[in-house]
Amino acid sequence: MSSNLPAGWPEGAGRVVLDETPSTMAEAAARAPETAAPLWIVARRQTAGRGRRGRAWADPPGNLAATLLMPAPALTQAALHSFVAALALHDACVEVTGRTDPFALKWPNDVLLGGRKLAGILLETVQPAHLAIGIGVNLAHAPERGALEPGAIPPVSLAEGLGLFVTAEAFLTPLARAFDRRARALATYGFGPIRAAWLERAARRGEVVTARSAGGVVTGSFEDVDDSGRLILMTARGRQAIAAADVFFAEGADHAAGG
Repeated sequence: MSSNLPAGWPEGAGRVVLDETPSTMAEAAARAPETAAPLWIVARRQTAGRGRRGRAWADPPGNLAATLLMPAPALTQAALHSFVAALALHDACVEVTGRTDPFALKWPNDVLLGGRKLAGILLETVQPAHLAIGIGVNLAHAPERGALEPGAIPPVSLAEGLGLFVTAEAFLTPLARAFDRRARALATYGFGPIRAAWLERAARRGEVVTARSAGGVVTGSFEDVDDSGRLILMTARGRQAIAAADVFFAEGADHAAGG
């Protein structure tokens, strides 16, 4: 285990590097009672990672498996940290690659490279009063496509997509720095600037998408994200606001970004 902080690490945040753990989210939950300041937990190998809705998340060696454990913000602000994390991921991708054009953000919490899924984010509240933000990035390897659910966006790794090889620890520093900057902006200026920056990087804005949740399926044109972070679709029944869902793109489209 390592807690030495590299140059450029955000002030006030801690870092723990584990050789192996079942899940950085589970590790964060175990450390929550004794953690007061923001703490980044990264594993060189994660054996039982998970994504949204309890899905398995594959983490071959070389990919980033990390969780930020932080004091929980106000309930109305917690979900907005998904947008903070997405923007921070986008910022880190741009910093390590020197490119902006291939990256886009997919509501609610994915980062795309050339239209394929590069990274995902998972938010969970942790007792006694913490928020855990799990982040997985396909740096070296992408999951097998056969393991995907029907209609899911194909995955890609940074190595495959751009021919760049970046270690998890090298990626974590710009990510932590960007998250700190974006989180401070949210606390100071509110969600407006974060929302605007996210929409500038949004994939498929103005195009028809499908949102699937336990409450049903909604298809419409992706218009906006509202002040609560809800996806706004223009449908045959008018504008609908969606708080939580998996979003699927129309088959055959292959855009890196929209809007």
